[in-house]
Parts: sequence; C-alpha cells; structure tokens
Amino acid sequence: MKISEQWLKEWVPHTLAAEDLAHQITMAGLEVDAIDAVAGDFSLVVVGEITEAEQHPDADKLRVCKVDVGETESLQIVCGAPNARVGLKAPVALVGAVLPGDFKIKKSKLRGVESFGMLCAEAELQLSDAADGLMELPQDASTGTDLRDYLGLNDNTIEIGLTPNRADCLSIRGIAREVSVLTGVELQESTWASVSTEASAQIGVDLVATAACPVYAARVIEGVDNTLASPLWLQERLRRCGLRSKDPLVDVTNFVMLELGQPMHAFDGEKLNGPIVVRMAQPQESMTLLDGKEITLPDDALLITDQTGPIAFAGVMGGQRSAVSSETSTVVLESAFFTPRALAGQARKQGMHTDASHRYERGVDFDLAELALDRATQLIIEIAGGQAGPATVVRSKSDLPDRSNVSLSETSLSRALGLEIPKAEVSQILSGLGFGVDQTNEGWSCSVPSWRFDISIEADLVEEVARIYGYNKLPVSKIFANLEMPVRPEKAVSPSRIRRYLASRDLREVITYSFVDPKLAEQFGDLAKCVTLKNPISEDLSVMRPSLVPSLVGTAVTNINRQQSRVRIFEQGLTFAVGDDYPQEAKVAILLSGKAELERMGNRGGTVDFFDIKGEVEAFLSQLGITQASYVAAVHQGLHPGQTADILVDGAVVGYVGKIHPQTQKALGLSQAAYVAELNRDALSSADIAQFASVSKFPEVRRDLAVLVDGDVKVGALIATAKAALGMLGKDVFVFDIYQGQGVPVGQKSVAMGLTLGDQSRTLSDSDVNDAMAQVVESLKETYQAELR
Repeated sequence: MKISEQWLKEWVPHTLAAEDLAHQITMAGLEVDAIDAVAGDFSLVVVGEITEAEQHPDADKLRVCKVDVGETESLQIVCGAPNARVGLKAPVALVGAVLPGDFKIKKSKLRGVESFGMLCAEAELQLSDAADGLMELPQDASTGTDLRDYLGLNDNTIEIGLTPNRADCLSIRGIAREVSVLTGVELQESTWASVSTEASAQIGVDLVATAACPVYAARVIEGVDNTLASPLWLQERLRRCGLRSKDPLVDVTNFVMLELGQPMHAFDGEKLNGPIVVRMAQPQESMTLLDGKEITLPDDALLITDQTGPIAFAGVMGGQRSAVSSETSTVVLESAFFTPRALAGQARKQGMHTDASHRYERGVDFDLAELALDRATQLIIEIAGGQAGPATVVRSKSDLPDRSNVSLSETSLSRALGLEIPKAEVSQILSGLGFGVDQTNEGWSCSVPSWRFDISIEADLVEEVARIYGYNKLPVSKIFANLEMPVRPEKAVSPSRIRRYLASRDLREVITYSFVDPKLAEQFGDLAKCVTLKNPISEDLSVMRPSLVPSLVGTAVTNINRQQSRVRIFEQGLTFAVGDDYPQEAKVAILLSGKAELERMGNRGGTVDFFDIKGEVEAFLSQLGITQASYVAAVHQGLHPGQTADILVDGAVVGYVGKIHPQTQKALGLSQAAYVAELNRDALSSADIAQFASVSKFPEVRRDLAVLVDGDVKVGALIATAKAALGMLGKDVFVFDIYQGQGVPVGQKSVAMGLTLGDQSRTLSDSDVNDAMAQVVESLKETYQAELR
C-alpha cells in the first residue's frame, strides 16, 4: 500500500518527520518498506507558457520557442518535443537549474540558435516514465511559479507492507485512523456536501446471491463528459499512490478506493439492458473482461449481470461489454460489499490479481458502500458534470458479518503484557481505533467496528492495546514456571537422533511445503485420496502431501536441473490423508540419485542402484536397534515393480523402498534414475532396548553352503529358514554369492551362504557342527526342494 505523506497530513495534521512517522507505524505492526520522494531532486524549475513557436532554420525536428516565465522578457528556448505549441504551459528549467542526476542547465546553442533554458518532460524531472513530450500543465497555472510549490512536490510516498489481516489499512482513511491513535492528533474526518438528485433516472437491483453480496448500492449519473482530463490534483494523488490517470470516471473510482478503501466500478449506462442482477455463475458461463481476456467462470463465482448476461466479475474486474469510454454520457456507479469467503481465490483461479480483489478477499467495511457512492458521485459531478439520480441500495441484514461484542479482562491484559495500563488509557486506545468501549467490573466490553475482520477473541484486543501502547514500552522480565519433565519411553526415537544419523551418512536434510502440486502427487498415488485445499496459495500447491516422496522427487528435479547431479537427501515430516479429522502420519524418507560416491581417486565408480538405497535403510534400522527387518517384493504407484519392496519389522509393513519408474521419471522431467525409501517414523520405536551380552569365551565356527533352488525363491526366505534350522547355535547367516549360468540348470540359481555357529557355554565339536549343517540342508530341501552343490 502506497500513500502520500501530504495526503495523510490532511487527515491527521501531525508534525513528525517522515522517518519518525515510519518508525511509529512499523512499531505498531504496519511495516514500512520504503520512503521515496515523489519527484527527483531539482531546482530552478518554474511554470512557463509558450507564446511563440517557429521552425528551427537548420533542423526539421526542432522548434524555436518564446517562453513566458513571469519575467520582463520572454526566454528563447530551442525544443524538440512534438507537442511544443503556442499556449502550452509546461515546466521550464532556467539557466542555472540543476535537474535529477546533477544535470546542470546552461546557456547553449543548438544548430546555431541560442537557447536559454529547457522545456521539460515528466521523465526529466523523475515525476514518471513519460518522455514522449513536454509535461502539460493546466491553463490556470501561474507562469513563473516554482514547480515544486505548484505541484506540492515536497512530499514523500510511504510504502507499507500490510499483513493480510489488516485490510482496514488499505486506504488513506484507515492509515490515518492508526496514525491518529499513535500520535494523539485528532483525526480530521472529511465532510462532503450531500448529493443533490437532479435527475430521476434510477436503476433496479435484484440481489439474488445475498450470502455472497449482502449490500449493493448503485446510482445513475446522466450528462457526464468523460472526454475531459482529470484535474492535476487528482492525477497527482493517484500517481503518488502508484496508479495512472486514465479518464475522470476511472480516476474517481480509483481515488475513492484509495481514500476510503471501497472498491468501485463504473458501467456505461447506455450499454446496460434492464436492472442489475447479482447472482452466482451458471454452469460453463463465460464473459470477456475489460482487458479483453475471455474467461469461463466456475459455479461458485459471483457475477454482476443485466438481462443480456454478465457485465462484471464481481469484486475482480468489469466486463468489456459495459465498459466506459470517452463517449460515455450516462454512467451507473457500483458500490458493494462482497464477503471475503465468496471472493477468496476467485481471482487467482483465473490467474488474476486486481486492487479490488486484493481488498475484497481481505474484507471491506460493509457500512461504507453508501458513503463511497456519495463521495464518488460528488467528485464526478464536480469534474465531469452531470446530474445524479437517486441511489438504489439493497441490503440483506441477516447475511452481514456477525459483530458480537468481545470482552477484555483487566487481569488477562496485565498478565499478557507484564504491566498494568491505566483503564482510561486502554479505553482511549480502543475507542481511537473505532471500537465501541464499555467499562465493566472485570475490564472492557467492546463492539467491533465494521471495518475490522480480524477481531473475534480476547487475545485480539490484547494485541491491539499492546501495539498502540508500544511493544518497546513493555517490561522485559524472566519467565518462571513449574515445569514437569515429560516421561519419554526409552524405546522412542527422536527426530533429532534420526537427523544426526542420516546427516552422518552424507545425506542432506530438506524441508519442503506440506502441500504439493497435484500433478506430482498423482504420480505416486490416488489423487482422490489426497486432501485438497479450498483456498491454496497457488494451483500448483493445492494438495496436502500424501507421502514425502513427491516432495523429495520435486527437490531432486530442481537440483539435477541445476547441475547438481549427485543427490542424497532426506526429510522428516507429516503426511495427510482423507478421513475423519484428516489423519496424519509422521514419516521419514530418503532419496538417492547420481554417482554412488564423489568422483575422487580411489572412490567407487558408477551410479547408485537398488542395493545402495536398501543398504542405507538397513544401516539406518540397525543403528536404531532393528536388526530383524525383512523385504518382500511389492508394487507401489510410481515405482518400478521389479525393484520395489515393502519393509517388514516383526511381520508388519513399516515402509517401502524402490526405484522411480522410468515412465514416472520421464513425466516429471527427471533426467537420471532415482531411488527412494519411506518409513513410518512411529514404527521405528519398536526396537528392543539393547541388552548387555558378554563375548563368548569359546570359538565360533564358519561353514559355507551352496544350494540349487528355483529362480523365483526369495533369498531372504532361504536365510530365514537356515537361521530357524540352526536354532540357538546360529550366530549369523548371510548370502555372499548368487549365480545363474553355465553349470546351473535353466530356471534355477545357485545361492552360496555363510553360516556362523557358536555356543556361549562350550566349544562346538565337529559332530555338533555337522549335525546342525545337515539339519539346515534337510530344511532347505524339504521347504524349497534345494539341492546341495
């Protein structure tokens, strides 16, 4: 929000310097982003009038002008501007003037003709970017007057970065209300003469969608001359607030929006057919907007229509069919209250953002429509002429926002702020902000003003008092509390422990949004089972993530596209699902892609594969004390069916590991293979607490075993069977070779296992070992028809 310091002083005549004012506003929660002068730094520039303009004898594009600057003799100035003409009043930089950029004006010769000054364009004075001709001043401008004084250029533009809850400050009036309370200077509420209705024309309004539009006001003004230029004061007010002047009708509606905070729209009355109807859009209804863009409206869009069809996308932009132009002589003004809920996200769905939608989405004063309508009517008649008809105001009181009283306890206020503020001062602060204040035995009962949509509970009033009283005045004290240390199970695995371990494995932690692009989410799951946001930040962040994998894949794509081809990342966070209370699960996920190790001498070459990601998971689980995990082939959407497995602990699935499917990889623009794993974080706390076991005093025995089995037999199943057969003697069983090829029948494979046997109480004899090995062979033969090689 940009405001003019001079304009603000008309509402609150304070004496603070711009920097001091900005500091006070910022400390009150309205952060000032910038303070900029409204014009460049220049001097000795006055109002001049061209009295003569002749062609330069030696240049086709130059004119020799006589310029009256209020002195005895006119100045001769050579000018190349296309609009230099007799009678034009424009800024004149006299000899000795200094323009922005330290450009000094001197007496000079242009093609042999002397020039005693310079006629200026707006860009040369840093008033705007316009540089296609001289700046044209009104005919009533007094020649010789200093331009800075004439235009009031000793002014600053203050840019305030408002948070979404402070829609009441999206106007000069709203900011002035805050400054008045902060400085103690009385607010000078402007008063305007009442509108005299000299015409009888009146337009009907049929308010169908009352829940979305509880208040709608309209007025017909006839005999308007929209070919006139807006007065300079109006153009300057708009320019200093960041808007360009267009024509009187548009300029007035923009001015009222900036002054009072009420967005307005002007329709060409002769282009309307019948009464105005405020309704919701019909299925597949479309319209063409002022900017020429044709849009198809969703069913929940609010429309302003006549008997022919839509004339405005309510609260966003008007329609091209009813747009005002230089030929407009009858105008219909609109001033309405559209509820924030009805307007939320409507502009973004069409890829738009307008000043009107920005305000309506946050909340506009619902008691302002008639005042703004009268103010705009008065200005239009003053600037462009015409006769106003009576206003048509339709109001649905039952659909207006609820304004229940909010109570503030003196005890709560003192406890929250750490000091006691006199009751009279609290009442003064709240009443200055527009609250209706009644003192009670416990504190205050406040009625919320119609322009505040962010006040509903006691804490909101505490914040209002604190920010106006001054956060810097609040005492600094230590916090004392009787704290009880929570009991944490010894099995519990903390996020910090997971973080430290995975970081030690050369994995980088990432933190992503809890919402993802629906196109990304549907690659890894059913979009119908995802939680869809009703009011997303943007369309590509409109789904709550059902898994951490889509977020990690999106991060990997971003890094790989920026030449970071070796990606080793992990994330901890919540995932969301459709259901009662939207169940959430804490998970941890890992993604590997690119080279297995850094490209250094002595390091392993090649890229990561399935066994790298599986190895990371096994090491992770082992570090947490989970040593009995098993892996079973599985199918997961978005992953390669031949390289994907569920992770089981004590027979329960706790996660999965796999390779991104080539089709998914291509669809997401992932230029290299990637492997992912995702585990349920709560399930990681299922490990047994580590118990001390002494090292055996007796030697262990190693035996190797190679068996032939069918090719589809799972190696993990062989290991489990062998361990079970060894019983208490089995210390470890592992596979060190799998072979298929020459010497092995087709459809079979050779699996070589290493078995370690031992006993805590004695040394095993050869017969003990042989018996145990025979039992293993017999179990494998019986279960899998294994043959000893």
